[in-house]
Amino acid sequence: MSSEGREPRWIEMEETSLTKELNIEPGEKYHDLGDKYPNSPIPRGPGDTIIHRAVLEDLTGVPPILNWISDGDLVIIEMSQLMKRETELSIAVSKIRDFVELDLSGTVLLLGKTRLLLLPPDFDGIEQLN
Repeated sequence: MSSEGREPRWIEMEETSLTKELNIEPGEKYHDLGDKYPNSPIPRGPGDTIIHRAVLEDLTGVPPILNWISDGDLVIIEMSQLMKRETELSIAVSKIRDFVELDLSGTVLLLGKTRLLLLPPDFDGIEQLN
């Protein structure tokens, strides 16, 4: 059976709700990809490093941060909103510090007065700078 002379079949596809929501205009200077693709897969190769930025508003934000650092990603946490609630701040920082330093053997660094930098155990910042 030869395929010569036969035309290709066309399949009509409906617009999905995702494509309707994007509304990307030609010439648009800035795309907030986190808003447009909140759960997009990020292909990772050997030696790739992902840096996550997070604003920690309450204790419910701690588990995703722990997931990122356990995946080997770097995390920068802004905690200025928690600074007014000392007990909650103390609990959050203790959970993060214990997990990163004691469980993973990573590093927690203070950046200024309101931010933390979390480094996974296999990340050597000095080696990366050279």
